[in-house]
Amino acid sequence: MQLLKKGKTKDVYALEDGNILLKFKDDATVGEDGRLDPGGNKVGATIEGLGRASLRMSKYYFEKINAAGIFTHYLDSDLDAGTMTVRPATFFGKGVEIICRLKATGSFLRRYGDYCTEGQDLDFLIEVSLKDDERGDPMITPEALAMLGIMSGPEYEEVCALTKRITTIIRDDLTAKGLTLYDLKLEFGRIDGQVALIDEVSSGCMRVYKGDKWLHPVELDKYFA
Repeated sequence: MQLLKKGKTKDVYALEDGNILLKFKDDATVGEDGRLDPGGNKVGATIEGLGRASLRMSKYYFEKINAAGIFTHYLDSDLDAGTMTVRPATFFGKGVEIICRLKATGSFLRRYGDYCTEGQDLDFLIEVSLKDDERGDPMITPEALAMLGIMSGPEYEEVCALTKRITTIIRDDLTAKGLTLYDLKLEFGRIDGQVALIDEVSSGCMRVYKGDKWLHPVELDKYFA
């Protein structure tokens, strides 16, 4: 087993069979204010048990998404070891994040606060950002994605359609638990030329509320234990 990359929240290893092993860590991302933020691009907190909680939730949702016939990189997981086995995938460019917003909050509210209020309904609004810590994960348009050779127009349309399907699965599941999904960050890549959901699907990738209260990732994990 060869270490390929030490990431912010996961370490990545190459397995002898050609697959990839993700080792989840207890590190969490924060925003510029130092507070926990699923959209943050730097590690600013270590929360005991967060890695296993993230893996547990990812396993739960990847299995649901796979069962819905959506292609993902997920193969298996080992909760005791804190690891997930996945198919190798290539990134769009150096990595692209897809944000699906159901309610106004976070950076969306900071950017467009003159035109919306906290918690205002948004109809599966999709935004795209580049994974680029140095430049603050800049937002990018579909036209720029295509012009820069990062993602073709048809791939963008497929990613958007998949994002809405996946968000619906997760939203409906959380609603059944008495919770409200505000927004969700997903990552896609290519596996043998086919668009696939990759990375993780955990509390660190979404904002979930109980009533009007944001649920800390550890609190959210209690609904999946």
